[in-house]
Amino acid sequence: MTKGTKGPDGSRLKPAEIGTLGRRTFLQLAGASALAGGLARPAHAQAQTTVRWWYHYDNPQNTPAALVAQFEAANPGIKIQAEAIPWGGGTDYINRMFSSVVAGNQPDCAMVRLSYLSRFAQMKALEPLDGMLAKWDAKSDISDDVWKLNRAPDGKQYYMPLHYVVIYLYYRQDLFEQAGLQPPKTFDEFLGAAKALTKDGMFGYGMRGGAGAHDNWGPFVLGGGGSFEKGGLLTEKALAANRWFIELATKHKVVPPSAPTDAFRQIVDSFKAGRTGMTIHHIGSAAEVVGALGDKASAVPLPRAADGGGWTYFGDESNAIFSASKNKEAAFRWISFLSSGEANVEQAKLSGQLPITTSGVKSWTGHPKRFVDASFASLPIARTLPDSVKTPDFVGRVLPTNMQRALTGEINPDDLMKAVDQLFNG
Repeated sequence: MTKGTKGPDGSRLKPAEIGTLGRRTFLQLAGASALAGGLARPAHAQAQTTVRWWYHYDNPQNTPAALVAQFEAANPGIKIQAEAIPWGGGTDYINRMFSSVVAGNQPDCAMVRLSYLSRFAQMKALEPLDGMLAKWDAKSDISDDVWKLNRAPDGKQYYMPLHYVVIYLYYRQDLFEQAGLQPPKTFDEFLGAAKALTKDGMFGYGMRGGAGAHDNWGPFVLGGGGSFEKGGLLTEKALAANRWFIELATKHKVVPPSAPTDAFRQIVDSFKAGRTGMTIHHIGSAAEVVGALGDKASAVPLPRAADGGGWTYFGDESNAIFSASKNKEAAFRWISFLSSGEANVEQAKLSGQLPITTSGVKSWTGHPKRFVDASFASLPIARTLPDSVKTPDFVGRVLPTNMQRALTGEINPDDLMKAVDQLFNG
């Protein structure tokens, strides 16, 4: 008690000084100090902690304002500063994220992907969440498979899973029926359908050769036998798969002339406008596609190689807390809120993706069933990109730059594969 007692001038009293005070004076001072401490606690509880959170949605008009308001009402001591960061095919978001870490002006927390994890680890940029997750009651509503997928190589958990998608094939169901075509299950059937649909100003396949090109390249090249292991992109089987993919543009001409630079916005707009009969994306575009085409559009898993091999991109999305944050506990309360119960369902509606919670998926009505079914049917061949510090450079620069050059005939398709192999294994 005596250790914390203050004198009339506010300074701490030493034990000897306390002895010089009368008992009544001492008790008055001690009582005043206790009262002051009691009054200070509510003021401290009401002092707001601001949590900066970076996010992105495919539809920039979507806003998490309602979720922020709900959270702040339940947590009056925390203010969420939600900052929308342009996605730019992934390149803009990635570059700004890592630049902010280097500059020391990163947010407290942000949406992240597994392909960022190794570089974040190299920079020691993220806060392990294991201790906080151990006390989080809603952890079991996210499947063990998802937690394992998100676990870092060092065995720690740096990511809070948020929502996910799986890349699949959109196709014009009405045009397929008119042409007597079935949704393609193999690469050969895909090429046959693309050729049949390329006529009268329409192209069979809306290829994504610009930002985000790995979504389109991976299913046919990695699914066709390529791999990121040393030499895995330079086998004859892998080289042949890549040549086949590039020739969709250079030889068969079943893709729009704009394919070398087309990114997300272009491929979706072309499909909606009836300029392409097939395109590759995920359930995040379903509402937009249905809004334009209704029941004319449907989806199926991506086709497989003749030997049954297949690959599709598992589009993960999580939240992480940066190690430099001074508000880690408040940041965890925010990101765990977004991954819990009804909040996670509402968050998935904004992202256009699927809820990460088991309870949320069971009650999910955010997309027509055919697109949900296509997503789940794609899971057996769903994979993530390599957990490597080099993956962001592959996604943002090496693959799209060299694919554009190959699609326009500036380089040989094999040179594209050599460039990617050099990045990962050179």
